[in-house]
Amino acid sequence: MKLAVVGGGSTYTPELIDGFARLRDELPLSEITLVDPDVRRLELVGGMAERMLARAGHPAKVRTTTVVEEGVAGAGAVLLQLRVGGQAARNVDETLPLECGCIGQETTGAGGLAKALRTVPVVLDIAEKVRKHAPGAWIVDFTNPVGIVTKALLDAGHRAIGLCNVAIGFQRRFAAGLGVSPDRIQLGHVGLNHLTWERSVLLDGEDVLPRILAEHGEEIAPSVGLPVELIRHLGVVPSYYLRYFYEHDLVVEEERSKPSRAAEVAAMEATLLEMYGDPSVDTKPALLEKRGGAFYSEAAVALIASLVNDRGDVQVVNTLNNGTLPFLDDDAVIEVPATVGAGGATPLPVDPVEPLYRGLIAHVSAYETLAIDAALRGGEERVKDALLCHPLIGQASLSGELARRLIEANRTFLPWAGSL
Repeated sequence: MKLAVVGGGSTYTPELIDGFARLRDELPLSEITLVDPDVRRLELVGGMAERMLARAGHPAKVRTTTVVEEGVAGAGAVLLQLRVGGQAARNVDETLPLECGCIGQETTGAGGLAKALRTVPVVLDIAEKVRKHAPGAWIVDFTNPVGIVTKALLDAGHRAIGLCNVAIGFQRRFAAGLGVSPDRIQLGHVGLNHLTWERSVLLDGEDVLPRILAEHGEEIAPSVGLPVELIRHLGVVPSYYLRYFYEHDLVVEEERSKPSRAAEVAAMEATLLEMYGDPSVDTKPALLEKRGGAFYSEAAVALIASLVNDRGDVQVVNTLNNGTLPFLDDDAVIEVPATVGAGGATPLPVDPVEPLYRGLIAHVSAYETLAIDAALRGGEERVKDALLCHPLIGQASLSGELARRLIEANRTFLPWAGSL
């Protein structure tokens, strides 16, 4: 099977290649095509990918192209991992909101909206090319904000599923702490992308979450950025991104006191690209682990393999709600365990969600609908409405100021902004 990676010049790509090489029996590939507008990155990352596969004795050919139509043609699956505007735009997403006293983050709040405004139209354009040149292909979206991008794809009728590494990261962490293999762990994972809680951890069908919180709470708390007392009080394990809601003011102070994550990543990327250009390097550098995306390749391989081989196993994905969470619209995109096969993903039944989480899920889901509308139709008022709806902002004067500033900072990427 041919697999196309749009955004293939990303420094993440060797993480993917490492997974494809290790898990070749699970997902046999004959060709991996890397698509990216950056010729220099393509050359460096493509060369690295070829050496890694050769070292592993993997037969797949690596091809590179700047032309989306050429890259996706005939693919069985297309993986999206792009960043419109690169780390420079991300740096604005993470710093501009701080000037207004708001969280600076690339996937949620004002920064997440800015990224969605830049990204959604580009992704939909790519998806139309996939529809034309690889009509049977599944689109697997790893591009943030995953929930918003996946919903935009599904709203437009594309064969798409969203993927995040938060759930598989928890699964692997809990399995390691319990000294068992990950396949024995099933998560009670519920919510929206980057807004999820682990409400149960089943080990061979038995819920061991209370034991995990009692015995490993002090280890888990720093990894999710929340006090252990709060986690034990809630009786769940929130994702790291919940700290932006539960500890908003503290996080704003932290972010103002140190360089942005974008600045750190930009420096890492420069080093990684230099490594990728070294013809003697043919294994994934240890530095890549600090770049983020742990277990990304394992999650991607498992999902694509299930889609093309109709395995019918259970994985945590971003897909249509369709009544799973009755307090959301059917066309909302949720992140939950689902049965995955050739027909896509079907969410497993979910126990009623407690009001403490239900309210926040509904609030952010409504924002995501407004964010897509702003991304597709543009206009300062639509951007303002999305910000006004977001629980991390929600003030009229603040929403207006942020809307104006975000539009101005991203004008280059927003065709509709030229008329404002």
